Amino acid sequence: MSLEQAPDEVKLAVDLIMLLENHEIPPQTVLAALEIVRDDYLRKLRDADS
Repeated sequence: MSLEQAPDEVKLAVDLIMLLENHEIPPQTVLAALEIVRDDYLRKLRDADS
């Protein structure tokens, strides 16, 4: 499967990986930031359901 045919979440993941690697962000920093982003989006989902 080509990236063009991949699901949106795969395309976004590839874009994010490329961005983070191009900026040489340390893996621990990336993982910590992703936890913050995940928590924020989980909160947004909960708020949208209520």
